[in-house]
Amino acid sequence: MKASIRTIIQISSLATLAALCIYLFPRYTNPFKYHFEIGQPWGYSLVTAEYDFPIYKPEAQLEKEYAQAMLDYTPCYTLDTQAMQSDLYIVPIQEMERIQQTNCTHISIISNRISTLIAIDEIYTPKTAYQLTKKELVPNLSYDSITSLNIKNNILSNISLTHGVVQTGEKIIDTGEIVTEDKYQQLISLRRAMGDKSISKRQTHYSMIGSSLCIVLLLTVFFLYLKTYRRKLLDKLRHVFFFTILMGIIIAVAAFVLRYAPTGFIYIVPFTWCPIIARVFYDSRTAIFVHLITTFIVSLAVPAPYLFILIQFIVGVIAVISLRDMTQRAQLAQTAAFILISYSVLYTAITMLMAGDISDIDYRYYIYFVINAILVICSYGLIFLFERCFGLISNITLVELTNVNSNLMLAFAEKAPGTFQHSLQVSNLATEAAKRIGAKVLLVRTGALYHDIGKMSHPNHFIENQTDVNPLQSMTTSEAAKQIISHVEEGEHIARKHHLPEVIVHFIRSHHGTSVTRYFYNTAVNEAIANGKTIADVHKEDYTYPGPKPSTKEAAILMMADAIEARSRTLNDLTEQSISDMVDQMIDTQVADGQFSETVLSFKDLEDIRDVFKQKLIEINHHRISYPTISQ
Repeated sequence: MKASIRTIIQISSLATLAALCIYLFPRYTNPFKYHFEIGQPWGYSLVTAEYDFPIYKPEAQLEKEYAQAMLDYTPCYTLDTQAMQSDLYIVPIQEMERIQQTNCTHISIISNRISTLIAIDEIYTPKTAYQLTKKELVPNLSYDSITSLNIKNNILSNISLTHGVVQTGEKIIDTGEIVTEDKYQQLISLRRAMGDKSISKRQTHYSMIGSSLCIVLLLTVFFLYLKTYRRKLLDKLRHVFFFTILMGIIIAVAAFVLRYAPTGFIYIVPFTWCPIIARVFYDSRTAIFVHLITTFIVSLAVPAPYLFILIQFIVGVIAVISLRDMTQRAQLAQTAAFILISYSVLYTAITMLMAGDISDIDYRYYIYFVINAILVICSYGLIFLFERCFGLISNITLVELTNVNSNLMLAFAEKAPGTFQHSLQVSNLATEAAKRIGAKVLLVRTGALYHDIGKMSHPNHFIENQTDVNPLQSMTTSEAAKQIISHVEEGEHIARKHHLPEVIVHFIRSHHGTSVTRYFYNTAVNEAIANGKTIADVHKEDYTYPGPKPSTKEAAILMMADAIEARSRTLNDLTEQSISDMVDQMIDTQVADGQFSETVLSFKDLEDIRDVFKQKLIEINHHRISYPTISQ
């Protein structure tokens, strides 16, 4: 894919995520962005009234006044004079139950536009009327809902919602002042006034522009991070799509919760999915960076954004530190436990800090944190899904692949036992080299186990599996070379048949790079010269592996370990000097042949790898003492 097209797709992907964020949130709600608590100092600059606004009464005070006013309320009933069979006032049994639930002592009876106040004790049901008169009487009172509602509204409308006015230019609160109950109510009233449509309409446009610019800037920073420090991730679109979808899922869930659920429910959202899943497939720095960008975007819409950022940042970092290299499913449970503890401790500490009293702790939040931890454990399903969808590979999968008791490995050991033992030795060598230079140890180990799996198709073509006749001796050099080279293609076919990850397939395809099968090529050249021909008469491409060359440190380590382990078996004199010379020769040949031109191996890496191979081969092939026999 051309670089320009790839760049357009990359930018379009992040632009789509930005559009999603802008659409979902932050919705313009209220320009009042302060967070405050009673008893805490005001942490912002001076606030003065830009216009007159009323001071609203607290909800508790209004409820008390409503309750007091409703003591004078009496429901209204219409008297049906035609149904009057006695001087008793009779209502249906269901209506009597409703009257008793209102706690009213009297009702108003309207007859001929005249209202009469009657005590509840004077109202009867058909049953109680019968017990009194021994007659079957029908109800003659019916509830007048319209008149009753008008009376109730008139009573409540006389209660004022406010108790004072803040004048334009009046000081409300200044930096460092303690938020008292009166100041708190003034600030609440200011927030309510600023939320009025007639006031906030003029600010809506600019607020949306500001929020959109923040989102675009945050995603641009993330793009620049990838471009500067993780260029390889940016160059492959599947990684860009991975980050876009992962962040989009968390942001969408958070937007849904903020829009439809109570405020505290935002802490049920598993924001640590971002760092956990990113850390499983990538490095810690990238995981934390993804988490921060996601948290910053969501913070534009949550109440108390600074506290939200603080809590999510600390919890995210703890999640990454506790997870590190995940090789077991149980590690997710451990990480979830650390996340639960972190949320709980942070919430308790911050509440005590701001409120100055442990009684203000809302214990429902601890339930939210438990649900969050459970969702963290459930992220294993997402890890598997992302792994399959984006061709990524986790350490858990690598551990499963290194199981030599799997069906594929058992078949490998049975059909090509010599090659299987060779693969184990290569795996050990490559693992030690990877440790030395800081490469991915588990990935190298797994790739080494599978790199020669194509030899299962024709195991007797390879000397390590032969016990008698070598079938290649009856072939021409080019035919023999073709058979040897074909194990790469066969290995790829077997790997795909068994659904091995793409990164393992790369090890299989690249472990010989574009090198030449020297034995057969040199033999062909010698035969050509002996028959009076030239080197040009030998088609070198017939003896060359198709590639590709290794593109990672891990693949390069495997190429070196494979060649050196195989060559070490040909040494007749296994001394430290012969092993050292052999290692140097093999690596120098591969370097000169340009096999590592597409990797980022440094000269220091190559020297360290040489030292490891020499040391390990010497340890493996050291001489043992001969056991004496018992003389007769």
